[in-house]
Amino acid sequence: MELTLDELRAVATFAAACARPVLPLFEASFPDDGRPRLAIAAAAAFAEGGPRTKAMRDGAWGAQRAASGACDAGSPVAEQAARSALAAAGAGYLHPLPDAAQVRHVLGAAAHALRARELAGDPAPVAATADLAGPVVRTVLQRYPAAPAGGGRIGELMRALDAAVRDVGS
Repeated sequence: MELTLDELRAVATFAAACARPVLPLFEASFPDDGRPRLAIAAAAAFAEGGPRTKAMRDGAWGAQRAASGACDAGSPVAEQAARSALAAAGAGYLHPLPDAAQVRHVLGAAAHALRARELAGDPAPVAATADLAGPVVRTVLQRYPAAPAGGGRIGELMRALDAAVRDVGS
């Protein structure tokens, strides 16, 4: 299996597009914590043509720490929004391995964003999120096995997204 740089950029574009709208859900609880914003910015910089850089990995680690902090503070909405940013920063590191676990790199930002919105009382339809994926992301996703079982509510959302993205335009 091969992945082109353009395909990785399309996946990162989708991930950032999913994470960006829920960033205010994090910032409402943690207005002075810019780590998720930096993670999304790093993903967007790659998506827009920049190289894969240490900033993407640093952004992912920063968003992970922000998510852990939100969890510790008892803020599940903010936690899921930060996890969406984390997944966006990691999307450009999708591996060309025919492994269902790689589906998390494609759909993780979207699944966590959907969960953040659910927890905030403003659920978004899975189909609308799937529509953001576009044909390149759909083609990439179709090279992988279906999203893996398990993973609680995030896993359920990921499997629903997986089915919806694969089905769009079919």
